[in-house]
Amino acid sequence: MPTGQSLLYFIYVLAAASTILAAEALYVTYIKGRSRTNTINRRLRRLADEIPAEQALQGLLRERGLTNSGDFLFRLVGLNRLYTQSGITGNPVSFAAMFLLAGLGLALLFFLLLRLSALSSAMIFVAIGFVLPLLVLRRARNKRIQKFAKQLPDALEMIVRSLRAGHPASVAISLVAREMPDPLGTEFGIVSDEITFGLSLENAVRKLSQRVGFEGLHLLSVSLSIQAKTGGNLTEILSNLSKVLRERQTLRLKIKALSSEGRMSAWIISLFPLVMFGILSLVSPSYYGAVWDSPLITPVFLISGLWALLGDFIMYRMVNFDF
Repeated sequence: MPTGQSLLYFIYVLAAASTILAAEALYVTYIKGRSRTNTINRRLRRLADEIPAEQALQGLLRERGLTNSGDFLFRLVGLNRLYTQSGITGNPVSFAAMFLLAGLGLALLFFLLLRLSALSSAMIFVAIGFVLPLLVLRRARNKRIQKFAKQLPDALEMIVRSLRAGHPASVAISLVAREMPDPLGTEFGIVSDEITFGLSLENAVRKLSQRVGFEGLHLLSVSLSIQAKTGGNLTEILSNLSKVLRERQTLRLKIKALSSEGRMSAWIISLFPLVMFGILSLVSPSYYGAVWDSPLITPVFLISGLWALLGDFIMYRMVNFDF
């Protein structure tokens, strides 16, 4: 066979082998990425990267604003607790800096380009740099607690079934960490890892209650503390607690349904003046005429706004119940 033809065959074989290897590499990468995406919770995705369990635990704690031992990182414990319970992951300093820079940028934009007063620009900076992140954290915390409250009865029943099958409590908790999605799966996984590395079940659940902020976990922590000190049937305690939490969740949903009309009325009454003001400003900009130049316009708007906020607060208290 001529040398040129042999070289051509060799090139063909090399190209085919390269194509096959490239396709196999893409397939393996796709399958690995797909299996990682389909992992049921964040902790298992970290462990799927073959990270040691201790490093995975420390990473999960640090991204929630906690130390490696699970304690609060900042001296402002209330603010640190709010960030941790919100479930937002990442560097807390970066989270705060993002809102501060956004507030500063918008304040300078309004002050330099739109010629807004210094006081108004400062109020914009305070609203975006300090008030807005607190509202974001509070909303994220409330949504996370509601989701956790729906998952906890099922998790307790899973623990009860595992205990009745003869497994120890640590194994039952690790089973919940493997089978339940976030947010409960990762939180119980942290509890399982902390128990593995020497923390008692009582202290691990107490720290879990601090990280989440759900009152049902406080009941669980108290139940485990009493059971550890006085003894008793742990399976029966957890089974009863699961029933209580499920009944409380059902009652909360009934109250939400019964108060839905009041909440909708509160939204309509609160937004109606703002919507009408916007419509009039667009349709007829000169509708208010010389009223804008009156020195009474600012006090009137301020008093009306405070009065409206007071009414919103009263309506909010009327349709929200603590039990």
